[in-house]
Amino acid sequence: MRSRLRKGVLGAITAVAVAVSPLAFTGTASAAPNNNSVRKLVKAVKGENVKKHLKALQAIATANDGTRVSGTPGYDASRDYVARKLRAAGYKVTIQPFEFTFSGYVTPPVLRQSSPAQKTYTYGFFADYVAMAESPEGSVTGTVQAVDLTLPPGPENTSTSGCEPSDFDGFVAGNIALMQRGVCNFRVKVDNAMAAGASAVIIFNEGQTGRTEVDLNPSLGGPGVTVPSFFTSFAVGQELAAAPGTTVTMNWDPIVEQRTTYNVIADSRKGDPDNVVMLGAHLDSVQEGPGINDNGSGSAGVLEVALQLAKTKPKNQMRFAFWGAEEFGLLGSDHYVANLSEEERAKIALYLNFDMIASPNYTFGIYDGDGDAFGTAGPAGSDVIEEDFEKFFAGRGLPYTATAFTGRSDYGPFIAVGIPSGGLFTGAEVLKTEEEAEIFGGTAGIPLDPCYHSVCDTIQNVNDHALDVNSDAIATLAATYAFDTGTIGATTPAPAPRAAKTTADHTHTHK
Repeated sequence: MRSRLRKGVLGAITAVAVAVSPLAFTGTASAAPNNNSVRKLVKAVKGENVKKHLKALQAIATANDGTRVSGTPGYDASRDYVARKLRAAGYKVTIQPFEFTFSGYVTPPVLRQSSPAQKTYTYGFFADYVAMAESPEGSVTGTVQAVDLTLPPGPENTSTSGCEPSDFDGFVAGNIALMQRGVCNFRVKVDNAMAAGASAVIIFNEGQTGRTEVDLNPSLGGPGVTVPSFFTSFAVGQELAAAPGTTVTMNWDPIVEQRTTYNVIADSRKGDPDNVVMLGAHLDSVQEGPGINDNGSGSAGVLEVALQLAKTKPKNQMRFAFWGAEEFGLLGSDHYVANLSEEERAKIALYLNFDMIASPNYTFGIYDGDGDAFGTAGPAGSDVIEEDFEKFFAGRGLPYTATAFTGRSDYGPFIAVGIPSGGLFTGAEVLKTEEEAEIFGGTAGIPLDPCYHSVCDTIQNVNDHALDVNSDAIATLAATYAFDTGTIGATTPAPAPRAAKTTADHTHTHK
């Protein structure tokens, strides 16, 4: 799921509202169609086999610096694993390369306290700190000097820490300036710190409710900063301020360069090529971790369904896609759709997207294809896909919820050109509500995926029940549409309105 912390994109941080559908509990929706092929496929798609793919992706990440981010050997090995499995199952596999701008780091970031205690802080979303967008490279060891802090914090957005040059009266040149978020923007603070001779900058969240975590994409607003600059949680800032003379080491080694990455596209050799049923999931992780839930889970579910469906003779051609560089802005799916001819687009009856289907504190989210929950509908036919997913969950006696259908994942390029779409999502950074905890279980007040975009998104970060149920849901609709898409895609729909991208659109926007 996309949300690039260092690019100032807030989409992953914007709460994705959920609304529990009243249909979820009526018990009147039918179960999966009475189709022997559907039953056989669902039975064949076992959660334990989906989990085996996740273990393979974890092993790939472990062997490649803990990541499967596009443009690195970890992603290339993930690509090869998926392609090898699909070829062995009999699919026609196409590896589609494309260029993209890789934005990351060469060596892992460091924020480490050396005195009065020894402590290493964790980099990443929902962790201890991130590098601020536009921060230059640099490695600094120095004494932390607090600048006009308000501890304990006052009312929200009242701290003036670092906002005036006079705040730095008595600042010792060469020290690391420690400042608190507040009334002025980050660049003002950093410019004042540089003018006072700071060797590096740490800004921490202000400390009020909702302003404690590393939950935003802090930006310096453009080039010109000459010292490494980090943003931390309130807890880290408070800890660094507690003991005068605290010393820390900071290292930031960014890289921005053109790289090549790949989509993997697998087509069934049987089925009507003029009526293509397409399923997809992004295969890449963020650089910070192995991405086993985001989005190894969706990739593994789609892969296992493809492997089992290969044993059948579908009426419609089946196409399975594994996208690269989703975490950089849906680049793989954008590239694929942009390079389809009008004739090729018209042959795609529908697209199903699966991005994070095993979040540890999950809800069963279905994309709001008809727009009745969030006001943004997909192209004609998307409502039918949503209803078919609802029937699956109702048939299992399971609750489900609508999740916004605004283009935040790889279905975005498809709905933008009028292709009916749908899919599943178990949640990312949004906190679970009390109501959701009552309905789905889990823990209220913590994220649906507490390891979202973090080093801890490992094989231990997967809910086996959610993975198994959602894999069955993928199998149910895949097998159903393999033989009958009904009225979905029967006519070429006009492109659906695509939500305008803003800094609040995750472009990791995903989900």
